[in-house]
Amino acid sequence: MSLAEASALPPEEPSRALVFWRRYRRNKAAVLGLFLLGVIVLLALTAGLYEPVDPLRRAGEPLIWPFQDWATPLGTDQLGRDILAGIFHGARISLMIGVVATLISIAIGVVIGAIAGYFGGWVDDVLMRVTEAFQTVPNFVLLLTLVAILGSSIENIVLAIGIVSWTAPARLARAEFMSLRRREFIEAVRNLGVGDMAIIFKEILPNALPPVVVYASVIMALAILLESALAFLGLGDPNYASWGNMIGQGRSVLRVEWFVAAIPGIAIVLTVLSFSLLGEGLNEALNPRQKKG
Repeated sequence: MSLAEASALPPEEPSRALVFWRRYRRNKAAVLGLFLLGVIVLLALTAGLYEPVDPLRRAGEPLIWPFQDWATPLGTDQLGRDILAGIFHGARISLMIGVVATLISIAIGVVIGAIAGYFGGWVDDVLMRVTEAFQTVPNFVLLLTLVAILGSSIENIVLAIGIVSWTAPARLARAEFMSLRRREFIEAVRNLGVGDMAIIFKEILPNALPPVVVYASVIMALAILLESALAFLGLGDPNYASWGNMIGQGRSVLRVEWFVAAIPGIAIVLTVLSFSLLGEGLNEALNPRQKKG
């Protein structure tokens, strides 16, 4: 191919991933959120390198203040357990709670919202009345009820958080399905004889997911906060070194050794902040109606 022919070729279109990243990085706060989340994920991945043993099983001198003993840089709690080791291992538990609870809530919400938005009519009325019934009860009150019934194991807590968090994704999915179900490409697929379930999950769902994906970051942050609130009330799973459990156990010495609860509290704040900023960036990157900066 000659140079003239090569110059006449149209320029290559950038990939979707590149376009997404260009949109995302315009929001500097979102880049900060991604960095903070990366640090938290790194903590979770390297927890076994810093402390191979379960931090709940190793104890030393109690209530050492931060930076007094470099063997325990962030100090120890009232039982002599290394707070920094708890931060490392707590990152695993908090991320696991956030991710699994979010997947559960998204799965429930998308299925209910998709069916309601696609079929409409009495199906929509029934499913939306069920959704409204869940929304009339405050999330945390319903969560306390479920944990009291199911028990306070980590598995039951994650399941309960997922159950109380599905209503917003359901409404988002319903709105998107109601908007997309009458589009020309859906009518064309329907005229070809494609079944309703195939249309819902193969044709409409991929186009309806962006707002749900953005909201997933909110659910992940909320899940971590809800677990922390349960643990603060003594309803967390004591067999795991979660940040919420660390705060709950530190409340007994809060007036004098405040760092025991404050350090994991800061970790939770930074994690929730990272998800919030990440959600902002995802919204700008995935929403084609966003104005360019």
